[in-house]
Amino acid sequence: MNYGFVKVGTAVTEVTVADCKDNTKRIIAAINEASEKGVKVLCFPELSVTGYTCGDLFYQTVLLKAAERSVLEVAEASRSKDILVAIGFPYLYSGKIYNCAAVVFNGEILGIIPKTHVPNYAEFYEGRYFTPALERNMTATIGGREVPFGCKLLFSCSNIPGLVIGVEICEDLWVADNPSVVHAKNGANVIINLSAGDETIGKAAYRRSLVSVQSAKLSCAYIYAGAGEGESTQDMVFSGHSIICENGRVLAESKLFENSQQSADIDVERLIYERARANTSYSEPDAEYKLISFTFASTDNKFDRTIDKYPFVPQAEEKREEVCNEILTMQAIGLKKRLEHTHTKTAVIGVSGGLDSTLALLVAVKAFDMCKRSRKDIVAVTMPCFGTTARTKSNAEMLCEHLGVTLRTVNISEAVKVHFRDIGQAEDNYDVTFENAQARERTQVLMDISNQTGGMVIGTGDLSELALGWATYNGDHMSMYGVNASIPKTLIRHIVKFAADTAGEEGLAETLQNILDTPVSPELLPPDNGDISQKTENIVGPYDLHDFFLYYLVRFGFSPKKILFMAEKAFADMFEPDVIKAWLKIFIRRFFAQQFKRSCLPDGPKVGSVTLSPRGDWRMPSDAASEEWLAEI
Repeated sequence: MNYGFVKVGTAVTEVTVADCKDNTKRIIAAINEASEKGVKVLCFPELSVTGYTCGDLFYQTVLLKAAERSVLEVAEASRSKDILVAIGFPYLYSGKIYNCAAVVFNGEILGIIPKTHVPNYAEFYEGRYFTPALERNMTATIGGREVPFGCKLLFSCSNIPGLVIGVEICEDLWVADNPSVVHAKNGANVIINLSAGDETIGKAAYRRSLVSVQSAKLSCAYIYAGAGEGESTQDMVFSGHSIICENGRVLAESKLFENSQQSADIDVERLIYERARANTSYSEPDAEYKLISFTFASTDNKFDRTIDKYPFVPQAEEKREEVCNEILTMQAIGLKKRLEHTHTKTAVIGVSGGLDSTLALLVAVKAFDMCKRSRKDIVAVTMPCFGTTARTKSNAEMLCEHLGVTLRTVNISEAVKVHFRDIGQAEDNYDVTFENAQARERTQVLMDISNQTGGMVIGTGDLSELALGWATYNGDHMSMYGVNASIPKTLIRHIVKFAADTAGEEGLAETLQNILDTPVSPELLPPDNGDISQKTENIVGPYDLHDFFLYYLVRFGFSPKKILFMAEKAFADMFEPDVIKAWLKIFIRRFFAQQFKRSCLPDGPKVGSVTLSPRGDWRMPSDAASEEWLAEI
C-alpha cells in the first residue's frame, strides 16, 4: 500500500546537440534506471530529444522528423516500465513549430503539451523558431496515431486517488500568468517543468526560491528538470539544475554542473488535504481542460523518504535561535497585549519546577521586559503537597531567584486534608480524587492570589496535554490566559534547552538544565524514597510518539493506518512496531474522549500550525466516536 506516497524524479542526461539517436539512447537508459529505483513520474529537460541549443536547425525537416521518431521510440521503450515520462522535443503542427513536452506511458503517447510562453529577450530568442501554444486543445497525429495536443491537458492516475499531473515548460514558470496556476485550479497537484534555463551568477538561488514558492502557493509538488552538460556553450552555460519540491519544501536537488538523476517520495494525500483544508482558490474549473487517465500496474512505493521524528521541532540547527526567539516573542506579545488590555497589576503563575511552568515563567519575564515593568510584579507560587519532591521544589525556587520574580510558597497539604475530611475521602486512597483534589486546590490558590494582587493567572498547560486530556478539569485545565496552549511537549523541551544554552548566567543555565533532566510528572502521588514516583510518560506514553501522532492527525488528517506506517519508519531505532501501535490506540481513545476539556479552553496564542482551540483551528464535537479510527489500527 502506498499511503499516497509517489516516487517522482528528474533525469538530466548528457546531450549531443542535434543527434536525436544518441540522445534517445541516453533517455531510454535513464528511464530504465529510474524504473529500477521505483520512480513513477519522471521529468527530462526541455527539448531533451534534440538539445535546446540547436538554433536554426530547428527549421530543418531532418531534425523535426528525427525528433518525432525519437518520441515514438521512447514511448515504446516505456512499455511495461510502469513509469510516466515527460520528454522535450520540437514538433511541427499545422505548419508551425512548437516547443513541446510529450507525456508517454506504457508504450503510448498520452498527450503533447506546447510551451505557452516563448521567451524572446536577452540571451533567449525562441520566438525566432517556436510558436506559443494555442488557447484550446487540438488533436495531433504522430506516428499515425491521434494524440491530444494543447496546453490544457492533465494526466490523472486511476489507481492512486488524487494524483493529477500538469505540465509547463521553462519560461512558463518565470512569468506572471503561469499555466501551472490554471492547472492547479483544474485539479493538478503535481506540476512537471521541462526547462533549459542557462546558468548565471545568483540564478540558482533565485530558481530554487521560485520553484519552492510556486509549490507552496499552489499546494503542489513541483518537479523541475534543467538542461545540463552537452548543450552548446557558444553563448550560454547550462548547469543541469533540478529540483523537487513539495508544498514549499525542497525534497531533492541536484548539484550544479553535474548531470544526474534525482528522486523523492511526494505525499499526494498531504497535498490534497492541504487544499481541502485551507485553500478556496481552486474553484474555477475550465471546461476546455481534458483529463487523460492512466493506470499504474503497481502502486507499491519503494519508500525512502526521510520522516522526521519531531515534526514540531525545527530541523535546521542553524535556525534554532531564530525559531526559538520567534516562538517566545509570539507568546510574550500575546501575553503583553492581554496584560495591557486588562490593566493587570501582576501575573500569577504556579511554578512546579517542571518544563511547562518553566516556559510560562520565561514567557512572562519576556512580556514584562517588553512592557518595561518590574519582574517583581510576576508572582510565582510554589504549592508543595503530598507528591512534591525536594528536587522540583528546589528547581522552582532557584529559577525564580535567578529570574528576579516574586516567589510565594503556599503549602496546600492541610487544605487538601480538610477537603478530604469534608467529602469523606481517605488520605491513603490514592485514586483520581486524591490526585485531582490537589490540582483543583492549586488552581483555587492561584485564582485567589490573583484577586489579592489585582493579577491574572497564567496557564502553563501545553498542547500535548490538551490532546491527551492530561489535565484536571477545572484544575490546571483552567487559567485566565494559557501561553503554552499551542506548544507541544517536544517543542517546549527544545525551547527550554535553547534558553539554557543562551542564559548568559551560569546559575540560571544549570537550573534550566536540571529541569530538563527531571522526569515529566504531575507529582500528585507520594514520592518513592524521595524520588518522583508518578512519571507521566509511563502512564500515557512517550510524548515523542504522541506529538508525532497529534501532528499528522490534526495537521493533515491522515488515517491512523498511515500514521502508524510513518511512525514505524521514523521511530524504527527507538520503538518496536507493537509498542507504537499500542500507544497510537491509547492516543486515539484519549484524543476523542477528552475533547470536552478542549471545548472550554481559556484564551491563548496560536504559535504553530497546530492548535486545538475551539475558537480557532479545531472544532470537534465532545461526543464524537473514535471507533472508525481505532478500526484502522
